[in-house]
Amino acid sequence: MERESGEWGIEKGIEGREDREEEPGDRHAEQQMSIHSDAQAQNPAPNPVSPNALPSHSRTDAKLRVSPSTSHSPLPISYSLTSAEATVMALGIHVDTGSLTYDHATVRDAAALTWLMAQGASLQAIAEYVEPGLSPTMQDLLTVALDELQTETVHGYQVSWVLLSVEEYIPGLSNLASRLLSLTEADVLLLAARYAVGGGEERLTVIGRSHSRGEWRFDQSHEGIDLGELFEPFGGGGHPRAAALTTRGVDPEQTLAELLDQLRSQIPHPPVARELMSSPVRTIRPDTTIQEAQRILLRYGHSGLSVVDEEGGLVGIISRRDLDIALHHGFSHARVKGYMTTNLKTIAPETPLTEIESLMMTYDIGRLPVLDQGELVGIVTRTDVLRQLHREKAIGEQGAGKGKEERGGRREERGERSKHWRDYCVLPGVVRQVLRDRLAPTLWDVLMAAAKQAEERGWQLYLVGGAVRDLFLSNLSAFESGSDESSALFIPDIDLVVDGFHRAADQAAGVELARALQQQYPSVRLQVHGRFQTAALTWHNDPNLNSLWIDIATARTEFYPYPAANPEVEASSIRQDLYRRDFTINAMAIRLTAPRTGEVLDFFGGLLDLQEGYVRVLHANSFIEDPTRIYRAVRFAVRLGFQIDPQTEGYIRHAIASGVYHRIQSEMEKFPALQTRLKQELRYILEAPYWFQAIRLLDNLGAICCIHSDLQLTDRLWWQLRLVDRWLKQFDTTHQVEHWLTLLEVLLTNLTVGDRVKVAENLQLPSDSIQRLQNLDAIHQHLTAHLPECDRPSQIYQLLNSYDLPTLTLLAVIVPRPIRRQIWQYLTRLAFVKPPLNGNDLKALGYQPGRQFKPMLEALLAATLDGKVHDRSEAEKFLGDRFPLQS
Repeated sequence: MERESGEWGIEKGIEGREDREEEPGDRHAEQQMSIHSDAQAQNPAPNPVSPNALPSHSRTDAKLRVSPSTSHSPLPISYSLTSAEATVMALGIHVDTGSLTYDHATVRDAAALTWLMAQGASLQAIAEYVEPGLSPTMQDLLTVALDELQTETVHGYQVSWVLLSVEEYIPGLSNLASRLLSLTEADVLLLAARYAVGGGEERLTVIGRSHSRGEWRFDQSHEGIDLGELFEPFGGGGHPRAAALTTRGVDPEQTLAELLDQLRSQIPHPPVARELMSSPVRTIRPDTTIQEAQRILLRYGHSGLSVVDEEGGLVGIISRRDLDIALHHGFSHARVKGYMTTNLKTIAPETPLTEIESLMMTYDIGRLPVLDQGELVGIVTRTDVLRQLHREKAIGEQGAGKGKEERGGRREERGERSKHWRDYCVLPGVVRQVLRDRLAPTLWDVLMAAAKQAEERGWQLYLVGGAVRDLFLSNLSAFESGSDESSALFIPDIDLVVDGFHRAADQAAGVELARALQQQYPSVRLQVHGRFQTAALTWHNDPNLNSLWIDIATARTEFYPYPAANPEVEASSIRQDLYRRDFTINAMAIRLTAPRTGEVLDFFGGLLDLQEGYVRVLHANSFIEDPTRIYRAVRFAVRLGFQIDPQTEGYIRHAIASGVYHRIQSEMEKFPALQTRLKQELRYILEAPYWFQAIRLLDNLGAICCIHSDLQLTDRLWWQLRLVDRWLKQFDTTHQVEHWLTLLEVLLTNLTVGDRVKVAENLQLPSDSIQRLQNLDAIHQHLTAHLPECDRPSQIYQLLNSYDLPTLTLLAVIVPRPIRRQIWQYLTRLAFVKPPLNGNDLKALGYQPGRQFKPMLEALLAATLDGKVHDRSEAEKFLGDRFPLQS
């Protein structure tokens, strides 16, 4: 569309300011823009990069109140613009000057554009609206170029090129290349022009252009086509989407052919079905009943099932909707062969993403089976495709954002940078670099050795769980602060998952990989957990790896036969393995194996929850199946300073209100999630410095009842917990006592003796702890009856000396205050009193060793406690009077 210069020029931009309602800063800005001619005279020196260099042809004195200038010096203006205003003004300059290519363009125009870019002018908007016109010569060349343009498809991408012959160099070839790219469907275009210069020397100019989508449509394991790097060996340069070169004394056809060869080699293979599919595929037989098929869907959380014959050949697919309809009409015992879809569209492992997209759109298919020589090896769903497209789009946007930041020369503020963090941190190249920079070199070597062993066996290896979470959290902090340097991240506990790729991995794949690593690291200790087929490699005080734990498991899915049970486990895919985990922030993975090392798997929005500070569960029944996840949610929320997602909190309260935990405890003999697994979570919480806040949050959620339905955190119980915590810190500075266990015992003391012992046994607490809880009331009664009668320190000592510190601290919170003071007196003073003489001293005094030494020393200690004996001489006199030597 033809535009007048005034429409997009500075006049229009300033009028836009006057049309809107005046804001507090507007009057000041207008005063800053008022320039007088005497000010010009004081600053005559030109400055091509000055922010005051407004183009003379676009200046309107009436609007800016700028006096006419008699020189070409820049005007001494000092003010700032919004991004929108700067964009509109820059558009005017581009249109008026043909993007600085017209003869009347001046240095002042270029300087003004520089300043407007610094003010935040949007180059994307300018590129969209500026349409530089073509001269008649250029229009003729465009026609020739369109006629002679050659195109080929490389890995799903259209590469176009043309070689033009002209009599002399023609300015504006870059505009011609851009126009040619816009008129074709090419992803990458090379426009070459051969021409002669003075003396008949032939030269070649090549202009390269690519669409912005060309960066992100490539496989994310690569950085995409970089035209600047492509042209550099030939003497040219530029940036990833635009580059140029001019050379002489070369064969134009050969040079263009070499450029094309290099371009083809840089175009990576697009994603294929093998890299997108889920595997192994859950299958059923044609004779499976509708009811059984529905049960399988429920168990594994699938939306459909593949139907195979006895030889394993695919014969149909049945969806959840098909099953629901059959059940609705009462055909639960019918066979699936009567309801399955048999007219199938299938793909091969090497089918590219573009073809998969086309099949899904053309036939409205939500899933495509992947067959390898007739064998069903995987399935690609619509979700797989959308996730891949989003991942590629994020990479392209990050590349564009990086270029914009470099051109603008200004770093984004923290808030702006954090908006792009998720797109930035999923770039495989970035993740690889973060792993190398943040992990100790020796640990990185171990991970790469494990990845190599997995690759040799045709497996994929992923870093999963807390290590990924903590890595991204530290990266987010550095990203928001704009820091380029990060301290080393110590991760002593590493979780690795082996994925069997297109076949069902053997249950022992993790064990096999661990044994292979043990061959490389002979000093490592290997532990195999047979039931779940996991293996643990442990280094203890290793000179290179210090103390390190690496757990290796085969990707698996799990099913809970009833609430709070141990899950039933089967080998599965990495996606199902992540889905079985507790929270989104713990359900991410980083691929360690080539060729896509650094690929991030985030199927459930974990990165977003990390950024927003939420603990969010993966599915609604998570807390019904495993109540310990309530305690983990609280632990992570308090530890990380996060909030529990509102919907997740609703799931917690619903699970507790349902009474399922009380019912399970009363009806089932075994409920591991409320036994050993709950004890472990309680230990994690009570050992942490934030235990008080965690218990508060558990109380707020009503989750203490998971320990026992009658347990309530009253004000007195809060006081008891704080008192025991203070006493343990006072009297057990060397941590000879397990503080977490004593705090847990305090919680249980508020139950009846029978209930507290039952809970302690369910939690499988140590035997001395169970005995202490069982005898506590009896000890309480005994001390309450006898301590008030004690009028001498030795009597207090004699009553309390037989009890250990955990027992005394428990007693301190349940006995009356006078007795608590006596316990305090014992722990602070009496327990440390020693008699002036010992057994050796008695022998030196002439006493014969024997059983009489014990009552002698006890009597001497009592006299010392009561203040009757103070030193050695008094002790000898005391023994001489009470236990005279036999002649």
